[in-house]
Amino acid sequence: MQETTLCFLVRGDPPRQVLLGLKKRGFGAGKYGGIGGKVAPRETVGEAAIRELAEETGVMVSVQDLRPAGSLQFLFPARPEWSQVMHLVLANRWEGDPAESAEIIPAWFDVAQVPYERMWPDAIYWLPRILAGERVHLRFVYADDNETLAAGPEAWA
Repeated sequence: MQETTLCFLVRGDPPRQVLLGLKKRGFGAGKYGGIGGKVAPRETVGEAAIRELAEETGVMVSVQDLRPAGSLQFLFPARPEWSQVMHLVLANRWEGDPAESAEIIPAWFDVAQVPYERMWPDAIYWLPRILAGERVHLRFVYADDNETLAAGPEAWA
């Protein structure tokens, strides 16, 4: 199963704002989410998160500034190649200002104003929890339309 990473830049401790990216193309196009992607061979989750942030926003983060926030397992029975394990990380220190790239349009949201209706439907179950400082390990199963949840959340890992 593909390993991926998803990073959320946050302002404040506890977080008052979170950076989301509006996906312009590819998997999840038209939806908001964190910044991330596939973990490459011989790459750690932290290295992948740092690389993806730089590629997609121009922001530089140090590995010591990444805070693990848990993991999610997504199963897509109708498209098994989409199934993945996603490692979640937060960062509240970075260099640079997030800028639009070929893949995403970054935007800051107050934690109370996160546009869950414009995200994958699983996000409402775990994003508020990690923004509140909790670590999550959940599994979600998507329906045959690959857009709605068939099952989840359930504990995983």
